[in-house]
Amino acid sequence: MEQILRQESQAILNIPVSDAYDRAVGLIHKHVHQLGGKLVTSGMGKAGQIAMNIATTFSSTGTPAVNLHPSEAQHGDLGVLQSNDVMLLISNSGKTNEIIELVHLAHNLYPQLPLIVITGNPDSELGRLANVTLSTGGAPEVCPLGLTPTTSTTMMTVIGDVLVVNLMTLIGFDRRQYALRHHGGYLGTVSRGTGILPNADEHN
Repeated sequence: MEQILRQESQAILNIPVSDAYDRAVGLIHKHVHQLGGKLVTSGMGKAGQIAMNIATTFSSTGTPAVNLHPSEAQHGDLGVLQSNDVMLLISNSGKTNEIIELVHLAHNLYPQLPLIVITGNPDSELGRLANVTLSTGGAPEVCPLGLTPTTSTTMMTVIGDVLVVNLMTLIGFDRRQYALRHHGGYLGTVSRGTGILPNADEHN
């Protein structure tokens, strides 16, 4: 267990840091908060589940976002896209057929639609198609077979968190705004000041 934790922790520390993060946040801010579009995330398989999580986290923190399943996009769901949107696509290999096809379909609809890509292979076809590419660093999976998405999905999640937190800071998203989007559950109670969040003072 300690070895797995060390490997994943080291992989997080080795995520390449560059101005690509500033450019990605800037794209999302421009298209969502200035042009009135939304963030559309997508991925296939495990990456798709991470994409969905990122979309819901953005939505809950003041940046409207939806998740688009790449296969369902080919059967009409592509219609959720609008001209002012920005897409966040996730593929560890950068070669996922369904995501590559989604890019072409999206650009057939809106040729100028900007793309942010999270991938372990920035030199891939998907990486080359992107306006901004965020590399996970390509650390090997901790799976003993070296196949099951484990380390890679951790990196994708962390990168999503970095984007969310930086955008929250940029738009000045506060606890009152959080409460407006979280009526139910424990976090809703805490955000309205009627509950106690552990170490709350440290986060104010």
